[in-house]
Amino acid sequence: MPNTTLILHPDPAIPEFLIGQVQAKLAYLDESVEKAIISPDGTSLTLFLDSELPDSRRQEIEAKANHFLDAMVSGALKPRIKVLEDHLDRMVPYRKDPMPWLLEHGEVYEEGPGMFSLGPLLTRLIAYFEGQLVDLAKTFDARPYRFPALISAKFLEQVDYFHSFPHSLTFASHLRQDLDLIERFSNQAHCSDEGLEVPPNSFAKVRALLSTAVCFHLYEALNHSQLKEPLCATAVGRCFRYEASNLSSLTRLWDFTMYEIIFVGPKDFVLENRETASHRASKLYESWGLAYKVESANDPFFVGEFKKQAAFQSAFQLKYEVQAQLPYRENRLAIGSYNYHQDFFGRRMHISMPDETFANTGCIAFGLERLAFAFLAQYGFDQTVWPQAVREGVSCGI
Repeated sequence: MPNTTLILHPDPAIPEFLIGQVQAKLAYLDESVEKAIISPDGTSLTLFLDSELPDSRRQEIEAKANHFLDAMVSGALKPRIKVLEDHLDRMVPYRKDPMPWLLEHGEVYEEGPGMFSLGPLLTRLIAYFEGQLVDLAKTFDARPYRFPALISAKFLEQVDYFHSFPHSLTFASHLRQDLDLIERFSNQAHCSDEGLEVPPNSFAKVRALLSTAVCFHLYEALNHSQLKEPLCATAVGRCFRYEASNLSSLTRLWDFTMYEIIFVGPKDFVLENRETASHRASKLYESWGLAYKVESANDPFFVGEFKKQAAFQSAFQLKYEVQAQLPYRENRLAIGSYNYHQDFFGRRMHISMPDETFANTGCIAFGLERLAFAFLAQYGFDQTVWPQAVREGVSCGI
């Protein structure tokens, strides 16, 4: 039988607090790696390859893996975890994976990796949760906005996104404005198992990408402006983050819906509103009956940036995640976050206050598909056992 595994023994071992982060990023290691498994004690890493490879390729992948592990593990410090809330002991009635039922009953249809169409039940459930979040935004007199799915490459460069999160980007392009080339594409383009096959040099240079976060559009709209007063805004939009082989079920989507309430103003304004929003959101989670935990976290920075940026976020407690319990696998799923960016976007986009200081920004954000999935993972499909607020809200078509 062909030897299609590569076993490595990291030195130093991968610490327990890093295993999840390392596991997620191994999906980007090499196109020949189909799966990676880290032993519970972090002393062994098994790479499953898509075919038997010559020694030169195996050595190349091994060298790449060792470089990756060195960048992620060497000198990494365990982050300080601050817990704001812990309601994981809340009793919930369901313990099965919702995906088989959703697939069997046509409530989800997989169009491709990380791409799912949603049926009536999930659509009504998401509409209910979104309506509740809209009501939450109204308590801040948040101004409603609508933003495009596309975002300019220039903006992402200004905010250093190419450096921090290159692995998650999804690029948008179009055929070059050349009649002969367009005709050649029309005659020759076809799909193979590996994707779209096109004549060479068909596509124009990338000027836009698919948006990775809703709040980015507001900061771009405020570029080179001076605010007369602090701003609270709200918007819902499609976001796109490519996660390679991590894309699975509704827990990891390439294309998902994010609802955000965004705060722009002085430091105290942003932090006070973030805290107030988190308290008001907690009342919603209670009415929904969710078992969840809120704790400090970090963004999924790229390998070279991970240790520095994660340590920075941890030290200043810039990000908290709302993590819902998934009883069927005794794990948690991030369904939302509370974020404080300091004056990063204010400086990069030249957004200032009347006293000419740079604006601070922050937001609370919710992944609507993940929120609906986590609820079904805890309460299942018998609506008679759903919390009253959700049962009545969904049945009323809210």
